[in-house]
Amino acid sequence: MDIQGANASGASGASLELASLKLAKGQQEQEGQATLQLLDSAADVPKTASANPAIGANIDTFA
Repeated sequence: MDIQGANASGASGASLELASLKLAKGQQEQEGQATLQLLDSAADVPKTASANPAIGANIDTFA
């Protein structure tokens, strides 16, 4: 079993952490772009209309 000193593992640990943060940032940017595309595609969907426009026109306010 080989045990390295704190200085040797600390430098590589910092570079690994930086690489991990860069990958996480890239993943978040991709997810953000996918979310924006999904919202844009949902905006193009026409709203459904009732076959009978009188349905829901009158609201009974007496209980």
